[in-house]
Amino acid sequence: MEIIRNADGTLVVPVQPERRHDSDDSAESGPAGAEVEGAQASEAPTIRLLHPGEGGYDEALAEWDSQQNPDREPAVSTASGREDAMTLVHAVASSPDHAVKSAVEAIDDPEASGEALRHVLAGGVHSVEDFAAEVAEAEGGDPLPAHEATKIIGEVLTELD
Repeated sequence: MEIIRNADGTLVVPVQPERRHDSDDSAESGPAGAEVEGAQASEAPTIRLLHPGEGGYDEALAEWDSQQNPDREPAVSTASGREDAMTLVHAVASSPDHAVKSAVEAIDDPEASGEALRHVLAGGVHSVEDFAAEVAEAEGGDPLPAHEATKIIGEVLTELD
């Protein structure tokens, strides 16, 4: 099952259920103490809805992005791509109507910006927090909370794809 990104930025992720065991009285042990009867695990994974800012969201968003183009090389951030990415995230965050499409159209190199944003996501929560602080320093204003920055990054990557 693939990760699904909803329009509101939430992610539907598969979660493998934990193995449950019947009581110790009904389970028999096989070689080296391995249980051969009584172990129960559902074959089908369950799902979980992750919101921006929740634990595991950044990693799931990075995985979702790689699912969109599985043949894509690992993200490489360039200085100009990172600068455009910072401008892009700031423009979307400060736009009254959250205009992602017009912000993407206004940058010089959308591909390099997308690579820089993928590189930020691959670094996890701390990378997103550092990036948000860097955006605030370069563009002015207060740093975005990490969950807001992650949500904007996801919206931008969706627009770029």
